[in-house]
Amino acid sequence: MSDVQSEIARTISDNPVVLFMKGTADRPQCGFSNMVVQILDHLGVEYRDVNVLADPQIRQGIKDFSDWPTIPQLYVKGEFVGGCDIVREMFQTGELKTLFAEKGLAPA
Repeated sequence: MSDVQSEIARTISDNPVVLFMKGTADRPQCGFSNMVVQILDHLGVEYRDVNVLADPQIRQGIKDFSDWPTIPQLYVKGEFVGGCDIVREMFQTGELKTLFAEKGLAPA
């Protein structure tokens, strides 16, 4: 495993909820990342944001790590949940709120 892959794995294991995104939670730099931030903020879940634009190796590394071609990417308790479309759909159906509850991640 490369240093970048190790860093990604450590970030995911050290934080219950991680969002790899373009920009930061305070300043999303793409509409898809912004949508996921709004959903997580609406649900009141604490999460770690990782700005993939700050490091090209992380930007490519997370795609390789998950075998998922797009950003943003949401991880909950070490498991890859999905990108914007999946997160939005899970939010709309109530699955995302249920997932957080099942994982013991009550709103902040």
